[in-house]
Amino acid sequence: MKGVVFTEFFELVETAFGEDVLDDMIDNADLDSDGVYTAVGKYDHNDMVKLVVALSAETDIPVPDLIETYGKHLFGRFVVMYPGFFEGVSSTYAFLARIDDHIHVEVKKLYPDAELPVFDAKIEGPKMTMIYDSKRPFGYLAKGLLNGCIEHFGESIEITRADISEDMTAATFELEAH
Repeated sequence: MKGVVFTEFFELVETAFGEDVLDDMIDNADLDSDGVYTAVGKYDHNDMVKLVVALSAETDIPVPDLIETYGKHLFGRFVVMYPGFFEGVSSTYAFLARIDDHIHVEVKKLYPDAELPVFDAKIEGPKMTMIYDSKRPFGYLAKGLLNGCIEHFGESIEITRADISEDMTAATFELEAH
């Protein structure tokens, strides 16, 4: 998992909960890396799981809620860090439909070793179906990213998630514009 995912998570935790909670989370997560990450490094995704579990213990917020909130935050950071991905795109559906064919292709150019999830999108009128498939258990992160996308484009779209796998590595998202 790319280090930017960790560094952005730390930024969110520090902003939302403070430096003491961030430090306690890192201390209590029993990390292989000792909590040291660089934006360009590559790290085991299990460290992120440990961090979120430790944050949940510190804040009494359920893990799925924390991961989903982080996904929404991360989408906003992607808008700032990678503005080119958003050029010429004016809607949630248009953006989501090009994740695998355009955005992930560009991400692979920047980070050839990145292991990206697959997002298979199909649009039918006011509805979109997205299938998330990953080696990592971050279906709730995907939902947060979708919510961040909807917020970014200022649209009224309802999301329903159905798990395909018990370990959150695959899920179907039904989006319906209102």
